[in-house]
Amino acid sequence: MKLRVDLLPHGSYSDTVLVIDVLRATTTAVTYLERGAEALLLTASPDIALGLKWQPGLTDEAGDPLRDDRYLLGGERGGLAIPGFDFGNSPVEAAQQNFTGKTVIMNTTNGTGAAHIAAQSGSRVLLASLTNAHAAARRAKALALEEIAIVCAGTDERVGLEDVYAAGVIAEYLLALGELSVDDGARIALTLRRSAGNPLEALSSSVHGQTLERLGLGEDVRYAAQVSESTVVPVLSDLQDVEGALRFVAG
Repeated sequence: MKLRVDLLPHGSYSDTVLVIDVLRATTTAVTYLERGAEALLLTASPDIALGLKWQPGLTDEAGDPLRDDRYLLGGERGGLAIPGFDFGNSPVEAAQQNFTGKTVIMNTTNGTGAAHIAAQSGSRVLLASLTNAHAAARRAKALALEEIAIVCAGTDERVGLEDVYAAGVIAEYLLALGELSVDDGARIALTLRRSAGNPLEALSSSVHGQTLERLGLGEDVRYAAQVSESTVVPVLSDLQDVEGALRFVAG
């Protein structure tokens, strides 16, 4: 079995893919499902997400579009909530809500795009974070036939220390589960994991972590630094019924 780590999304995935955007999309995705969401729809653009917010062709007595109550929208640009969305991309905010019976539509700067790249070729796509690191590793090991690819979303097409660190945590656990041949990306992630201190130090010292701190979102960084607090693993569903969106469910 091969273990591959892409420091940025590259595509050409033949088997099982773990997508990581630890600050914050995949951490938040796990939290939505923990808090009762039936599914997640990761859209290719904010416009697709906003279009799903309304019931097609239906209006109220004043002529305004009718809201589709099945859906809630969560997402960000530049770390801040997208206008017209119900929530930002905050796992702390998500942890305080009840999403039972709802589908959460997500669009973020980096993480949702990385998931779309992975889904173009990967036979199985999972969302991973530090909070579900061990559960995601076990699930990937059970599903994979030839290769596990860990894909770091990065930030604005640049490598993110926080994602590579999280990839190292997951890679380390995968190696504990059985023998794997590793590529150079995996070696880099493992080296960073072993040299960068504890998870909170790694995430807080990253450029993205510092940006979130300046935006007053430091609690999200601290939440995302928790390791293996969750057993929920978002898995790309066999049912893909919304154009421009990827449906993930709790695996």
